[in-house]
Amino acid sequence: MARISVPEVAPELYRALAHTEQVIRKGPLDPTVRELVKIRVSQTNGCLFCIDTHIHEALERGETPDRIYQISAWQESSLFTEAERAALAYADAATKLPSGVSDEVWNAVAAAYKPEEAAHLVGQVAMINAWNRIAAPSHTPPAERD
Repeated sequence: MARISVPEVAPELYRALAHTEQVIRKGPLDPTVRELVKIRVSQTNGCLFCIDTHIHEALERGETPDRIYQISAWQESSLFTEAERAALAYADAATKLPSGVSDEVWNAVAAAYKPEEAAHLVGQVAMINAWNRIAAPSHTPPAERD
């Protein structure tokens, strides 16, 4: 059972976060990459609600089960493109602060993405970390599905 429902008790805060998410979704970052980093960051943070939500969203968008199964060990998988690998490496590094994002990781992002795409990747990783830090501590349960 959830400890608190942020949308109910702080609707203005929730709307602001949801608006930011919509701005990121409208940006140039590939939707597949967005979902991959959301899943990976949520796995790292142990956020059941977000893992469940974004795996289902990725599957609905046509993501393959094999790639979903292998995302937790993406470094060893041959199923991800170089651009996806750069995004996942960035997501891992930015989520595991304070060690931060190395020049090597950032240079791979800069090589794989146009500046505006890279900016939206940075925003997406920050945003999913924010959602994880709301959903996990508040014990938000995943959706019940048939």
